[in-house]
Parts: sequence; structure tokens; C-alpha cells
Amino acid sequence: MKWKRSERLVDMTYYLLEHPHQLIPLTYFSELYQSAKSSISEDLTIVKETFEEKGIGLLTTVPGAAGGVKYIPKMSEEEVRLVIQDLKAELEHSDRLLPGGYLFMTDLLGNPDLINRVGKVFASAFADQQIDVIMTVATKGISIAHAIARHLNVPVVVVRRDSKVTEGSTVSINYVSGSSRRIQTMVLSKRSMKSGQRVLITDDFMKVGGTMNGMKNLLEEFDCQLAGIAVLVEAEHADETLVDDYYSLVKLHEVNEKDRTIALSEGNYFTKREK
Repeated sequence: MKWKRSERLVDMTYYLLEHPHQLIPLTYFSELYQSAKSSISEDLTIVKETFEEKGIGLLTTVPGAAGGVKYIPKMSEEEVRLVIQDLKAELEHSDRLLPGGYLFMTDLLGNPDLINRVGKVFASAFADQQIDVIMTVATKGISIAHAIARHLNVPVVVVRRDSKVTEGSTVSINYVSGSSRRIQTMVLSKRSMKSGQRVLITDDFMKVGGTMNGMKNLLEEFDCQLAGIAVLVEAEHADETLVDDYYSLVKLHEVNEKDRTIALSEGNYFTKREK
């Protein structure tokens, strides 16, 4: 079947969006659409210009016999600010207040559109770095981890509080919880990661960073490297945080249960990007 250019463009765009950070040889598209490489190159130029104009991402070209094209998801500063504004607007609702000064966030973490945008925000921040794995701790960070992983095209590993028979042999560590100062346990299957991998760790909420610090220590047991830390919401805390190199989208300053008010501001995402 001979493909029309309009058909090629639609199918090609869909394929690129579904395979971010993957090098795709021009011969793949040429054989698929039964078209000359020169025609495929012209098509890709149209896709590239459209992606950049609409702020969808970048389409990079790798020359040579082993080269091809690669789609890199990116978000503009304006789009990132819109995501942060939407998060703040949702989190500022007084009905999110729970006893003890906690915020109800489960519905946001289950919102596929919002979490997909959050994933692209963090994927944009780490687009130029080698990321092999996304790590999070069960359970609330899982949706964020998968959203980031989708845009970086890497696997997700989930750290648990206790071992499961289905996990096989595991590695466990004890760590100090940042808020309660209690000794807690983290467990991860030995088959989850390979030595030398670069890992991005993420979670939905961070107080002083005890959980993040625990995951950092767990990486050492696997001889893996910390590539970065991504947090949806960080809490302002009088004590010094246990981690200091991280991205956050929203910062929680104060919760007043009596007046039922929530004080929020933009996280450190943009100040980190400027460094």
C-alpha cells in the first residue's frame, strides 16, 4: 500500500509520541511507508517544526549509518507554570484539610491528565541526563513515577515497606523517618535494578526528606547512582532537610486547621533550572 503524505505524517507523529527517547532509524519509516528516505526526511522536518512551534518537544537527528531521529518531550516555561498553578489551585481548597494538618491528595494522584502533565514537567527537567530507572516508594508516588517513566521511556521500580513472596530475593535497609524519627524498613527485589544504573527517585510529598534519604541509601546497596530527585509537594520545615538537591513543583508553607487555610507557593523547579 502506498501511503499518502498526510497519512504518513499522522502515523509517524503518533509513533514518535509513543516512543520518546528512542532512536528510530530512517530506514524503519522508509520501509514501513514504502517511501524514499528523502521523502521521510521532508516529513520529519514538518513534524520537527510543528513539535517545536507547539511546544510538544524536540525532534533530534543523529547522523550516520547507525543514526536516526529521536523525540525528546519538553515543556515550555509557560506550560510548566500552568501545571504548577493548576496544582496550587486544587491544593488550596480548604476541604482538603485532614486531621493532623495533612492534605488529601489521592484524587489528584489519580487524575490521569494532571499526572501526565506533571510527568512531562519532570521529564523535561531531566531530558538531557541519562536516566535508566525511576524509583518510588509504595504507594502514593507510583502514579507520578509511571508518568515520568512514560515520557523518559524507562522502567519503574517500587520500594516497599515489607517483602512479598512474588518479589523473590530482596534487599532491605533500615532508615530514620524524617518527621517521626522512627526506624523504618525499605525492601526492594534484587532483580529490580542492575549495577551502575542511574536512578531518578520521586514521591508525592516530602517533609524533611527521610524517605528520599532512605531510597538514596538503598541505591548504594545496588551499586546504582542517584541521577536526581523529583517531588510533587515539599513542606516548609524548621529543621534542615536530609536531601538538598531536588526539584519540587509546590511548596506547602502552613496549614491552619482552625481557620481552615492552606498557604502554598511555587516550588523550587525554576530556581533549580536556572543553576
